[in-house]
Amino acid sequence: MQRYGWDLAAAAYEPLWGNQLVPAQAAVMTCAGLAPGEHVLDVACGTGATAMEAAARVSPGGEVVGVDLSGCMVDFARVRARQQGLANARFERMDAERLELPDHSFDVALCVLGLMYVPRPERAIGEMRRVLRPRGRLVLAVWGERARCGWAELFPIVDAEVTSDVCPLFFHLGQGNALAERCAEAGLKVIRQSRITTVLNYEDDEEACAAALIGGPVALAWSHLDATARTRVRTRYLESIARWRRGRRFSIPAQFVIVEATVGR
Repeated sequence: MQRYGWDLAAAAYEPLWGNQLVPAQAAVMTCAGLAPGEHVLDVACGTGATAMEAAARVSPGGEVVGVDLSGCMVDFARVRARQQGLANARFERMDAERLELPDHSFDVALCVLGLMYVPRPERAIGEMRRVLRPRGRLVLAVWGERARCGWAELFPIVDAEVTSDVCPLFFHLGQGNALAERCAEAGLKVIRQSRITTVLNYEDDEEACAAALIGGPVALAWSHLDATARTRVRTRYLESIARWRRGRRFSIPAQFVIVEATVGR
C-alpha cells in the first residue's frame, strides 16, 4: 500500500512539499555534521532532496546511497541527481526493514520523515544500525505531536470515506521520547533529541488540498474516491484547517522531532 501510494504521489511531491520540509532537512544536516569522504545512507529518500544535499557535503571522496520503497520516487531522484551533476549519489528501490546492503558499510545514516510510514520502525532502525560502522552516526526526523500538526485531521477524514489503513500510528513516534526509546532499544546510544516548530505555507485552497491529498500519504486512498466523496473530503479538510487561513493563504503549524544517535561510544 505504501509503495503504490507513493508511486502515485511522486510527481507532485517535490513541487508541493520540497519547500515545506526544508526546516526538517536543514536540522538533520546540521546534526549529521557531514564531512568530505564520508559514506552516507539516506533511508526513505523520496525524490532525493536530503541525499543530494548530503552528496554535496561529502564531496570529494564521499558517496551517498538513497533508498526508497517507491520506484517512482527513486526514478525522480535519479533524474534530479543527473541534472545536478552529482556523480557521487546513487538511488535504489529498497525496503527500509530489509536493507540489501553490507554490514558496517556507512559512516552516517539519515531518515527524514520516513519512519512514520514503516510498519515496524524498530526493524528499520535496527537495519540502519546494522549497516553503520563502529561509531557511525544516525540522525532521524519524524513529524511531532499530533496536537502540534495542524493538518492532522486529514487521516480520519479520508478514513471516513475509504478504509485505507494508512499510517494508523502516524504520530506515535513523535510523542514524548518514543523515537529516542526505539533507538536505544536497537542498541544505539542516543546523543540528543530536539523538537522544532515550523509553518506549512500554502497559497490557496487548491495548493493546500493538493499537498494533503495528491502529494502525500493518502494519495492511494484519494485515487479510489469518486467525485462526490472527493468533494466531501476537500470540504472537511478545508474546514479542519480554516483557523489558519489568512485571506486566501494558509499558515498551518507543524512540528518535527529530531533524534541523534551513535553506534557505540
